[in-house]
Order: sequence, then structure tokens, then C-alpha cells
Amino acid sequence: MLIDFFFTVKDAGVPASIKEFLTLLEAMDKQVIAPSMDEFYYLSRLTLVKDEANFDKFDRAFGAYFKGIDTIFEKKPEIPLEWLLKKLERELTPEQKAALEKFGYDKLMDRLKQLLEEQKERHEGGSKWIGTGGVSPFGHGGYNPEGIRIGGVGKNRSAVKVWDAREYKDYDGERELGTRNIKVALRRLRKFAREGLEEELALDDTIRATASNAGYLDIRMQPERKNNIKVLMLFDVGGSMDDHIARTEELFSASRTEFKNMEFFYFHNCVYDYLWKNNRRRHAERFPTWDVLRKYTPDTKLIFVGDATMSPYEVAQPGGSVEYNNAEAGAVWLQRFTATFPHFAWLNPEPEGLWQYRQSIALIRQLMNERMFPLTIDGLERAMRLLSK
Repeated sequence: MLIDFFFTVKDAGVPASIKEFLTLLEAMDKQVIAPSMDEFYYLSRLTLVKDEANFDKFDRAFGAYFKGIDTIFEKKPEIPLEWLLKKLERELTPEQKAALEKFGYDKLMDRLKQLLEEQKERHEGGSKWIGTGGVSPFGHGGYNPEGIRIGGVGKNRSAVKVWDAREYKDYDGERELGTRNIKVALRRLRKFAREGLEEELALDDTIRATASNAGYLDIRMQPERKNNIKVLMLFDVGGSMDDHIARTEELFSASRTEFKNMEFFYFHNCVYDYLWKNNRRRHAERFPTWDVLRKYTPDTKLIFVGDATMSPYEVAQPGGSVEYNNAEAGAVWLQRFTATFPHFAWLNPEPEGLWQYRQSIALIRQLMNERMFPLTIDGLERAMRLLSK
């Protein structure tokens, strides 16, 4: 009975394998969960989904297969938040609750479609519209023996369907980054080493020592593993990058947390013979680019962050900078960086669909050996995998 479910998950883009499906069937056969749809959801997600970037795809496939609320609409409509803000809650007697009518699944769905076409404003305390605090089958914060909960939290456990919040939609690999998931993507770039005092349990050593000690517990400790990857990040600031400040700040903050050995500098549009640390003092406190190139070892991971959107002359010609008369072209400096640090990538916050219309992006992609990635979860993960090699 679950074969069609497996193929529904596969068709949704979740790379689940036959082996993982057999694991799910084995778990069901051994009754590791109670006969509950909620527990089956978590078990099937645990066995079939290897990467949290696919949680949202799995949620949609699960909802579609088990006839979730999404499947009654070609495109799920948005319900205004104001309609769902609870301001009152009716107290019903047991007799009043018993008198409420049950509609049945098909009638509920048809009625919900009709209300979404007709309703134009917020309602509360009623029995007909989508709202709060009443006895309507649609909404939350009230009571109905058989309804569709929209918003809010479950209380009476009587809803036949729940309007999905899609908790994991931000994990989707095609979505742009946010504070919720950016650190998860960055963690793919790791190089662990054990450093410092003995701070964590050495499980394998403890098992071996205990077995050698006739079963008496012999705890062994070892230094904590720390990510000692070295990262140099160069951020484009100003001009067209002002449109991407929020996401770039999120990336910067998450990177400082994830990479303990991280250095950063700023540049504008393209790298030339100076970089800086303080954007407000960019003309007064500059660092010669040659010093940066010589300071860091070749095993440092180099990450450029910028939209690569500028005049092509800023990349290709001496004197092309919009700020001063640079003696050497930006392309020359980019080639020096890529030659000094073999592990490099460029993260671009511009939507990938626009790259083909920017001549400067094409130039920089060529200079980066096509190592330019969009600032989405999928793009960042691909960049981290490349840098991990």
C-alpha cells in the first residue's frame, strides 16, 4: 500500500532510495510506532529524507498523497492574517456542542472553496465564515465537532484537516537564504581536528577500555573536535549591493559564528590594489591587496560575495574603477587571488535568472572558472562542497 506513496515522494524531488523505502517497511512491520498518522509522518520522513533541504518537498508530497488541504486547490490561496487573530472565545455548554451539525469531508471542502471566493473581511464568534472564537467549521479558537483548522493551535483534536503551515519551507534548496537555515548550509565546509583539554567522551575508547577491564566502567576522555578550516571572505559593499544588505549581513553573521578562523575584507564592485575592514573609513584605513595575498596560506578557502554587477570596464580595463584610477585591471587582481588560493568560490545574491543579462557577471564567471553560485541554500551548499574538496 505504500509503493505509491514512495513514488509520490520521489516525484516531488526527494532523492529517496529503494533501500530507504525497505527500511520504512521493516520499521512498520516491527511496529516501532503506534498506529498514528503523526507518528507515521515522522517515521517516514526519518527514513526517506537524508537532507533537511528536502523537508518541504517531503511535506508537500505527504500532504498530497494523504489528501492534505493543499490538494483541493490548484494554487493554495493566502488567507489574510487579520482573519485569524483571536480576540474572543465563546464558552459553549455540552448541550450546545452536541447540537452542532457535522458536514462530512466532501461538503466541508466544497464549502471552504465557496467561502474563499465569497468572504471579504474578518469574522469572529460566528457559525458560517472563516474566523475565530465561534462555532464555524473553518478557523480556530472556537469549537466545532468536525472542521478545518486554519491557523492557531489544536485544542479539541476534532479537526478533520489542518491548513498546513509548511514549517520547513525555508529549507527548500531553491529558496534564498535566511537566518533560519544559513548556518546549516555553511556547516558543509568543515575540517575537524581535536584541540585543547579533554572535554568530551571518547566512546570507542571507553568501550574498549571497559571490555578490557572485565566490564568495570573505564571512562576515557578526548579533546573536543573543532572546525579549524581557514576562511578568507571578501565582501562587495555599496552601489548595487545596497539591495542585498540584509542577506549579506545574515551571511556575514553566520560565517563569523561557524568559522572560528575567518578573516574578511571589503571591496567595491571588483578587487583592485586596496581592501578595507571598515566601510566608513574605506578611504582612510586601507590594506594593500598584496599584503593580504601574502599573509594567508594557500590552504585558506577564499569566498567572494558580490553581485558582480558593474560596467565591464571595471573588470577588464586599467583605470576602470569608478572610485579612482587603478593602475591594473580588476581581472588581473582576480587572477592573482585565484592563483594564490586554489580553493575559491563566488557567491552572488543576484537571482541566477538575471546573470545572462549582465556582461560583467559573464566576465567574472569566466575569471572564476565558473565557480559562481547563487545565494540560495542549494547554491551555498554546492559552493561549500566544492571548497571542501
